[in-house]
Amino acid sequence: MGAGKTTIGKQLAKALHLQFIDSDREIESRTGVGISVIFELEGEAGFRKRERAVINELSERADTVIATGGGAVLDPENRADLKRSGFVVYLCADVESLVERTAKDTKRPLLQTDDPALRIRQILEVREPLYRGMADLVVETGTRSVRAVVDEIIKELRARGHFSASRA
Repeated sequence: MGAGKTTIGKQLAKALHLQFIDSDREIESRTGVGISVIFELEGEAGFRKRERAVINELSERADTVIATGGGAVLDPENRADLKRSGFVVYLCADVESLVERTAKDTKRPLLQTDDPALRIRQILEVREPLYRGMADLVVETGTRSVRAVVDEIIKELRARGHFSASRA
């Protein structure tokens, strides 16, 4: 949460002439309500079930950059679908950066707590090994510009033979 998945994903897709889809926004579009409402009405388990179905569907698409919610990695089927379907980039940032970026965002149900930094540390303790375990590339976003991060990802994609120099 707050590492830049949507912002960087949009710019990466634009640079590579691909479609961009944010799985959380897709869920909101399909249900007609925000993620926080789904959490309130169905709990995290209900949301994760919806997320699972959307990621399964999105992972079948070609020529698409997908940004998933941070908790998508908790589901082994999500991890398998994403790993099978494409090049997985883990965007990471230090806890202080994540707290700063999410401080005013009231739409993140898991961070509606008196101590968001502690909650982020707890979340990362569980998720970090999963993120790293499935990532083809780990990129630190911290204080770097969106452009610098996108350029690094494109450079790595080209080096691994995913896109030619003319594509971006």
